[in-house]
Amino acid sequence: MEDCQIIDLYWKRNETAITETDTKYGGFCRRISNNILHDPWDSEECVSDAYTRCWDTMPPQRPNSLRAYLGAILRNLSISRYRAEHAQKRFGGAEVLLSELGDCVPAPENVQRTVEAGELGEIISEWLQKLDKEDRVLFVRRYWNGDSVKSLAGELGLRPNALTKRLLRLRENLRRELEKEGVCV
Repeated sequence: MEDCQIIDLYWKRNETAITETDTKYGGFCRRISNNILHDPWDSEECVSDAYTRCWDTMPPQRPNSLRAYLGAILRNLSISRYRAEHAQKRFGGAEVLLSELGDCVPAPENVQRTVEAGELGEIISEWLQKLDKEDRVLFVRRYWNGDSVKSLAGELGLRPNALTKRLLRLRENLRRELEKEGVCV
């Protein structure tokens, strides 16, 4: 079923929307959540919560891309759950992803002082568009989907160390772009 048809089901308050969403995007959702949480039970609960959030927000929202909309909701729910579960602990998973980006993306309180969050998103989107397709996909898969360096390296036929250096160069490039735009990093 096409995204627009599924969104129409949400707008009509037809519960089939959730079934169709799971059929089309269930694997995608579980992968993102599990990449952050590393716990199938917590991941499944976040996926269920994401479907509920879609139900609660459509209408009034009518997303252009159901996949992106669902991914954003799911990622935020998974990160929130991760932080709640590991408030006093330091583990791999989301902590590694967030710490890697910490050197090139400003802390939330700095974002509010320097630019609106939406403007920051626009700057990052424009930066991503300037990258070649492989680097753009790599960056999004690592820092949005949470795919592991090992799995990405295997798919690209690279050693993990080589991929780690490539990701570091991308983060440094992003940091320079943000500073050029006046964002305090």
